[in-house]
Amino acid sequence: MVPQPDYYYNNASQRTVFDGKRKRPSINRKTVDYRSTIINYIRERPRLNSVDDFYYIQPSSAYMDKLMPPSTWYFNPSTSICTNHVHKSTNKQRCPVNVVTWTPEGRRLITGSSSGEFTLWNGLCFNFETILQAHQSAIRSMEWSHNQEFMISGDDAGKVGYWQPNMNNAKEIKAHPGDAVRDLSFSPTDKKFVTCSDDGNIKIFDFAQCREEIVLEGHGWDVKSVDWHPTKALLVSGSKDQKIKLWCPKSGKQIDTLHGHKSAISRVKWNRNGNWFLSASRDQLLKVYDIRNLKSALQTFRGHKKEVTACAWHPFHENFFVSAGSEGTILYWLVGTDEAVGEITQAHDSSVWSLSWHPVGHILCSGSNDHTTKFWCRNRPGDPMNDNFNSKNMSEAMEANEASILIQESDQSDTDSSSFSLHFPKSIPGLNSNTNNSNNNAIPGLNFTPSNNNNEEYYQIDFGNNNEERHNVQNKIDNLVNKQATLQS
Repeated sequence: MVPQPDYYYNNASQRTVFDGKRKRPSINRKTVDYRSTIINYIRERPRLNSVDDFYYIQPSSAYMDKLMPPSTWYFNPSTSICTNHVHKSTNKQRCPVNVVTWTPEGRRLITGSSSGEFTLWNGLCFNFETILQAHQSAIRSMEWSHNQEFMISGDDAGKVGYWQPNMNNAKEIKAHPGDAVRDLSFSPTDKKFVTCSDDGNIKIFDFAQCREEIVLEGHGWDVKSVDWHPTKALLVSGSKDQKIKLWCPKSGKQIDTLHGHKSAISRVKWNRNGNWFLSASRDQLLKVYDIRNLKSALQTFRGHKKEVTACAWHPFHENFFVSAGSEGTILYWLVGTDEAVGEITQAHDSSVWSLSWHPVGHILCSGSNDHTTKFWCRNRPGDPMNDNFNSKNMSEAMEANEASILIQESDQSDTDSSSFSLHFPKSIPGLNSNTNNSNNNAIPGLNFTPSNNNNEEYYQIDFGNNNEERHNVQNKIDNLVNKQATLQS
């Protein structure tokens, strides 16, 4: 027997063979386990009789075991802001991801790509499960029925496919021959569904008989989105002709036409309350309309720097939704608030085509033109939020910290009587031990009357002849002063 080198035996001992196959090395994968929050809710449910009975979550890791599902915090939508990046999934055959949707039970995520393939990703560990060739052309839309028994999908060739939960293709019909099916939506009873296409038409089909019933004509250009009211016989559609139309699916007549946007409508979505619907447009605006008063939009949201390409309402918080734009940014909005309550800067390197909430509401998935599918979850209490995606969500205390660093660095330099100088107190006014507060009724540190106490110590900033550095710091200080004045008012 020929003697073998030592490394041969060492490698052979590490080779684990099972059933004639070499076992793959285990990989540590990230996971977002929501079952612990549900168990926590089941345990605490007997004592949760009102809003005052809930725990007030503080920014500390000690409160991680107090988390509950988003449906429990129905009065606090901020608990569902998903800005924490969990995982990025990419197919071996890289191609744009046009649409993403979760299975009704939330165990898997289905993505539809421009190659016509369905890719199934595990909803717990986000690993790849399977892939199948669903269409011969790019997939543009997917929608699950309310009874969770079927899914329909539309492609660029104008075909609509029927799919069972086990991904068995039950039927395929030609809905809009030669033109892309841009959007799909089921009726509240699941007996009918509606499609819209680049041919400018909206069609209503009988689901069981796979038969076209009514064609709605009225848009002058491509119809980009359509949605069926959650409880009533009412349709809303958005087109490239900048118009939003309301339709009666029974008679096929137009009910109203809205001219609220100045560019093409990219998405329209009904709210689950049945009174609001959301519209997104290429004019960088999002608008919420109330069907009880259609004279003007209920609220207009501004924040995207480029066209808005996708939007989605939260499954439980009726006044909370998310939007994405062609610049790759994802924004979270709250109806009644003008500014975005959450932001993911550069979430993708290209346009975000689709957004989908997990049925539990704790994870958001985004599909993009950069060939990736990304998963975003809620930040746990005490998370630092210092990654690249959360740079805009850092608290104002970080800006104040930067200003204090500049102050400390400049304090070490030599002072010059001719140099520009700014003065800041070392201690918070009202909390300095040398401060004598003559107003006994005011809380120390919270009375905003200006203090002229000369006993307070001050830092002095010396910039010398560096005008650029002086200008930058002056801008930072002006921003902090404006924010403080806003808080005081």
